Amino acid sequence: MEFTRILALRHGETTWNQDKRLQGHLDIPLNPRGYWQAARAADALREEAIAAVYSSDLERAHQTASAIATALAMDVRTHSGLRERHFGDFQGKTWTELELEEPEATLAWRTRVPDFAPGGGGETLLQLRERIASTINEIAARHSGEQIVIVAHGGVLDMLYRLATGLEVQAPRTWLVENAAIHRLLWTPEGLSLVGWADRGHLEETSDDDTST
Repeated sequence: MEFTRILALRHGETTWNQDKRLQGHLDIPLNPRGYWQAARAADALREEAIAAVYSSDLERAHQTASAIATALAMDVRTHSGLRERHFGDFQGKTWTELELEEPEATLAWRTRVPDFAPGGGGETLLQLRERIASTINEIAARHSGEQIVIVAHGGVLDMLYRLATGLEVQAPRTWLVENAAIHRLLWTPEGLSLVGWADRGHLEETSDDDTST
């Protein structure tokens, strides 16, 4: 059976990542370090045989994907199904603020209650898993026998890991989902499997690097 190889990445860093402020569907751009990470990821993937580059339609992911696509002389294909989990009323707030304002809801979030959704249109983990599984099936089915890049968000990458390993949505996360690290998966109509996770060798800084500009 033909399979689709997937190179999945979380977007580069944003100022809100630094501040530990929840972004969700809010459209926050990369910060200077995020642009540096995107450029490093692009260099790391420049020699890969890639058929298409897909991205969430949120700016931080699209900016990261654009750096990769430019290095490959390709265009970015956007898909709203690759967006971060909708955090509802939690969006724009830090964990410290949430723990003071909504301690019970914050506890439900932190303990990964599967059917908990923040007010204001937030998604449950079960809804997120269904959306990501459907989106990946749709995209990967177009590229049987090929390799593609998918640039998305921390919650999306977390769910891809769970789908590939069979872990339930409420299982505590024990794996890294770093900005611009590269994760490798295989897709068949039967589902996802894990090939490699959290390759960050391209993100090691040297004395010649300067991310302050």
